[in-house]
Amino acid sequence: MEAIVDSEFWDAVLLALPNPHVLQSWIWGTLKASRGWEPERLLWRANGRVVAAAQLLVLKRGYFRLGYVPKGPILDWTDAARVVEVLSDLSTYADKRGFLLLKIDPDVRADTECGQSVQPLLTQQGWCVSFEQVQLRNTMTLDLRLGLDQLMAQMKSKWRYNVHLAVRRGVTIRDATVAELPLLWEMYAETAARDRFVIREAAYYLDVWARFMRAGMSWSLVAEVEGTPIAMAIVFCFGARVWYMYGASLSAYRSFMPNHLLQWEIIRRAKATGCTTYDLWGAPDTLEPSDPRWGLYRFKVGFGAAFVPYIGAYDFAPIPWLYRLYALVRPHTVALAHRQYWARMRRV
Repeated sequence: MEAIVDSEFWDAVLLALPNPHVLQSWIWGTLKASRGWEPERLLWRANGRVVAAAQLLVLKRGYFRLGYVPKGPILDWTDAARVVEVLSDLSTYADKRGFLLLKIDPDVRADTECGQSVQPLLTQQGWCVSFEQVQLRNTMTLDLRLGLDQLMAQMKSKWRYNVHLAVRRGVTIRDATVAELPLLWEMYAETAARDRFVIREAAYYLDVWARFMRAGMSWSLVAEVEGTPIAMAIVFCFGARVWYMYGASLSAYRSFMPNHLLQWEIIRRAKATGCTTYDLWGAPDTLEPSDPRWGLYRFKVGFGAAFVPYIGAYDFAPIPWLYRLYALVRPHTVALAHRQYWARMRRV
């Protein structure tokens, strides 16, 4: 295991490994560094070539450190010997550094032979299913290797109709500039309040969006009617995959179906740039109408996206009793923060 400090080398190495994720990219680590995390980029080599990578984010809290490898580590998870090596090195590293916990949440599908073998392997190596998911466990993906005609044909008929309806009603799509990001934030804040989900302060999103736009790793799209912005979508790009990370729309114009046209524009652009997978980022924990994300699932599946279940987050805890105490207290502090958030929102 070795540490890397060269940004171009890091990203190039990631892109040569299986299923690289944008949250393991150098720019994501740099972003989190501006928010108090310390990024460490670690590589594993075998026979002169890189076989695994992990961008480890470290947060100091008093006497303890919390470690997190978002959507990683990146390696061939079907190689059991390599998996054991990487997990062992990470757990040893966490122990020596005095971590309270080290969390990983690799993109390993739960519904595959690999996923079914990796989960008991993690347990055998001392990792436990995490009590807290940082990222959404599951997602929805679209195979962009199909032709545009095929992608349109596999949509539900109502979705195809809504794409054409948006065009008939005069909705157009254009790229936003960095200077227009505050406008996108206003739409995002309205959507969060309407759909009841918690968001961070404006400065965070403006920083994230601007960094990725300037790096050429994002499309920030605006849907308009007669020059009036009515919806937006922000996509992150890394390698052959694109992720739908943020979306919003104004309530007064939802009947214009701008979100359907935005999604179709993302699909067209992704194919034009050579991407092979569109990750629509987020799906229900269980495929039941009672799940709070069921509405998002129905929207995404209408475009032909497939449900992808992952194994979720796992934690390694060098001091088990302290970890159990933290796992007991943490949900209460999060719930309190959410109550305070909604109390502030009611006063706005």
